[in-house]
Amino acid sequence: MLFSLNTVAYAQQSIKPIAVEPGVSYELAVYRHSTISNIQYTLDFDVPAEKSAAINASESISFNLNAIPHPLQLDFKQDAENVKAIEVNGKKIPVNLKTEHLLIDQQYLHQGINKVDLQFIAGNSSLNRNSDYLYALFVPDRARTVFPCFDQPDLKANFLLTLTVPTGWKVLANGIKKDSVVNEQQITYKFTNSDKLPTYLFSFTAGKYTDVNKNIGNREMEFLYRETDPAKIKLSVDSVFEAHKDAINFLSDWTGIPFPFQKVGFVGVPDFQFGGMEHPGEVQYKASSLFLDDGATKDMLIARSNLISHETSHMWFGDMVTMEWFNDVWMKEVFANFMADKVTEKLMGSETFNLKFLQDHYPAAYGVDRTPGANPIRQQLSNLQDAGSLYGNIIYHKAPIMMRQLELLMGKDNFQKGIREYLKKYAYSNATWNDLIAILSKYSKTDLYNWNKVWVNQPGRPVFNYDISYSRNKISHFTLVQTPESGPKRIWPQVFTVTLFYPNYRKDIYVNMNRDRIELQQAIGADKPLFILFNSDGLGYGLFPTDKNSESRLFDIESPLQRASAYIAAYENMLAGRYFKPDELLALYTKGIAAENNEMNLRLLTGYTTNIYWEFILPATRQSMAQSLEETLWHAMQKATLPNNKKILFKAYQDVYLSAGAGSNLYKIWQQQKPPTGVKLNEDDYTSLALSLALKSDTVTHILKQQEERITNTDRKNRLEFLMPALSLDAAVRDDFFNSLQQQKNRQKEAWVTAALSYLNHPLRQSTSVKYLPKSLALVEEIQRTGDVFFPQSWLAAIFSNYQSKEAWQTVKDFLQQHPNYNPKLKDKILQATDHLYRAQKQLYN
Repeated sequence: MLFSLNTVAYAQQSIKPIAVEPGVSYELAVYRHSTISNIQYTLDFDVPAEKSAAINASESISFNLNAIPHPLQLDFKQDAENVKAIEVNGKKIPVNLKTEHLLIDQQYLHQGINKVDLQFIAGNSSLNRNSDYLYALFVPDRARTVFPCFDQPDLKANFLLTLTVPTGWKVLANGIKKDSVVNEQQITYKFTNSDKLPTYLFSFTAGKYTDVNKNIGNREMEFLYRETDPAKIKLSVDSVFEAHKDAINFLSDWTGIPFPFQKVGFVGVPDFQFGGMEHPGEVQYKASSLFLDDGATKDMLIARSNLISHETSHMWFGDMVTMEWFNDVWMKEVFANFMADKVTEKLMGSETFNLKFLQDHYPAAYGVDRTPGANPIRQQLSNLQDAGSLYGNIIYHKAPIMMRQLELLMGKDNFQKGIREYLKKYAYSNATWNDLIAILSKYSKTDLYNWNKVWVNQPGRPVFNYDISYSRNKISHFTLVQTPESGPKRIWPQVFTVTLFYPNYRKDIYVNMNRDRIELQQAIGADKPLFILFNSDGLGYGLFPTDKNSESRLFDIESPLQRASAYIAAYENMLAGRYFKPDELLALYTKGIAAENNEMNLRLLTGYTTNIYWEFILPATRQSMAQSLEETLWHAMQKATLPNNKKILFKAYQDVYLSAGAGSNLYKIWQQQKPPTGVKLNEDDYTSLALSLALKSDTVTHILKQQEERITNTDRKNRLEFLMPALSLDAAVRDDFFNSLQQQKNRQKEAWVTAALSYLNHPLRQSTSVKYLPKSLALVEEIQRTGDVFFPQSWLAAIFSNYQSKEAWQTVKDFLQQHPNYNPKLKDKILQATDHLYRAQKQLYN
């Protein structure tokens, strides 16, 4: 494989120069790891109150060199003018910045301890500067955009930070605050030396925050936030602290290793790019995920707990033990998700855990793995500047499914023993997937290397088919077959359950699918069932058959998990052109909306319903069925007894409505702020409703301006102001807004941008927005270079999610044909994001 060089020998054998090229090449990373060690950064940032003013900074880097065959490359993706002075081992040298690297000639260096001192202006983009707060977000390779450094994950270092900020600003960083000094309009904070970290985990935030400190479970914790809603604060702050305590306690116990860092601190960031980011001592969260009110659904509460558990899991998986190179970034994410799910299981029980695991991971993983752009869990990476393209639903969702199958294969005790050994062996260091497999293999009788080839190193999923026959109303033959949906012949070893349903009982058949074809011997001789449910326990991965005999009895299945598995299989089969046409499945799911009473399943069903409605039903047909679907949702909402179910149904009603009557009904609710009986709506809900009404009515200015006046929180008010042009009734205003996104400065709030794009490209606006598609595709490479790791994926999803037209699909085909040498990873992102558009061509026009 590409990633198998012996790093110790590499420096000694390297004769040819290391290329000076953009990013951080794998060659450069291997060379530096072989020659550099014991790194200490001392950083001082002077942050002015004015957002547009420069941040002056100073830095001292000390490190040990064991060989100097080449000039030293310090990564710094800024102009040379940003570097004001540089000294090496006490001697001032000229600034030589070339292709994103500060070059230091060998004559200024020596074996042993070296010291580089710099005066510079810090880069802004990864500091996420707002008018009265900022936050540093450096994953995967953005530290080099702010300060000179060795920006690679296997050169861990300590960071000694000083921050000078406007008086009244609060600060949080990896280290503990030591002291502070007030000087006129500024205050200087000094922090203790951080634990050993890679550059992408070094971070800090500063701004006008509320600062809460608590001692929870004999552990000091600090929480910074900007939320102003008293109800959300009252109902959320204590819960957030408790969730961190629960996660830390579980993980300390499961791993056998105490919390591995010097402090626990976290910050709620308005409209944060991700759900969270795991900087030790300064975990960043999307504020809206943390702050919930009494109208929060069960799913939202579980999601908050799961998010906190995910980021806390990273303290052991990713932060304490870090991947050697970003091709193994999935390892930290799979363990964070997998362990977070275990915390959920402990806190909420196995039934909720199993249902949540199925719904969280399988649809998202299938959404990529079924596409022509599917990528394996473990991908190759030649340069860190492309590391962002590795992120996506495969590493976040297929990988936990894989890990769960691995745990079932090994047994929970052996799996835990292997993981504990791995963590202890590589604590505060770096490891690869192969290092982990080598340890786990000691605790398993199965050949994990061959198992790994299919599950980890290759993309795609299996398709299952079956053959069954009866003799005298008894099963005489029952064979299950798996074949690849695409690609070479292979099998996915896995276990799952097939259930036979009878009038008064059911029969579960355990399946160990370790071959491409197996006979279900346990079923032979059993009575002919009413219907068969494949993958009834939700453990299996792939495209499973749907027994059409189950349709009339689907909503009578007692187990919520089994119903969810059936819903997912039916939807995936519809997309694959098996068993259901879109209108048939929409009709079936519409019946289920009134029958389904499990909150999580109802959310799944309404999500599938709105998806089919907008993406796989032609506009004229959609218009003719709109009123009937509206009435079904409204009546189901009135009939529902649980408040959370009522809210889910109300949101679905809001999403699908097209009739004048429904619009009038919703406008009255918004105007009077009087929701239907039993439905709780907060400020965010009314803003969402105002945006829906503006999209579907001719009173956009009146509605949004009035909603803006209602909002008291500055961050939320600014968001709505940003979105307004995307909903303008004037196509020229919308054109200007889209064109403005071609400038990076107008894409800084990525969550706002993607929300605006989803309104701009809504099916009701596509006649005027389809012309944006060529430029939207042309911008993807720049989006990948300048945005955060999820931005290319979210950019494409926001634009293409609801298109179904021939013109839109032709635009995609033309773009890919005109760019035959296009970045393959970004091409995959495009194919993933346009998969529904591709399938709509076959479903609607063939």
